[in-house]
Amino acid sequence: MHRILAATLGALSLALVAPVATFAAPAPPPPADSGINRVESLYGVDDTVARLKANVAAKGIRWFSEIDQSDLAKGAGISLPRSVLVQFGNPPLGIQFLTASPYAGLDWPVRMLVFQDADGNVWVSWTDFDVIARRHHIDNRVAQFKMAGEVAASIAHSATVK
Repeated sequence: MHRILAATLGALSLALVAPVATFAAPAPPPPADSGINRVESLYGVDDTVARLKANVAAKGIRWFSEIDQSDLAKGAGISLPRSVLVQFGNPPLGIQFLTASPYAGLDWPVRMLVFQDADGNVWVSWTDFDVIARRHHIDNRVAQFKMAGEVAASIAHSATVK
């Protein structure tokens, strides 16, 4: 029994560290029921992140972090096209979601993913706030979720204009 478990764990550990293939095709639109919004950026990944960050700052919103997922993959010996996760939010607005349901903290602060697909297209994607409200059964913060969704869309839009 121990040998079977050891062999299984050994195979699993090899699978976890083995390089993974990169995106083989352009990023298809997310499924209609996924709750993922996306816009195509006119800029490269780094410039897109910079534009998002500048727009967030101009709106007086707090920038929390950016995580270069490609760099993390490289450190693990895995090839991944450019992918950066950014996090930002307005605490007085976002905390209202958490007071309605502590589980909303899984979706706050706001996260946007900026990534480059196999064709070189750069995308900005984020979770639709109506979906977040439904996921956490929050029905008493309609105006706040609407505002958050509009603000997120306007921030993402900053990557679509010259």
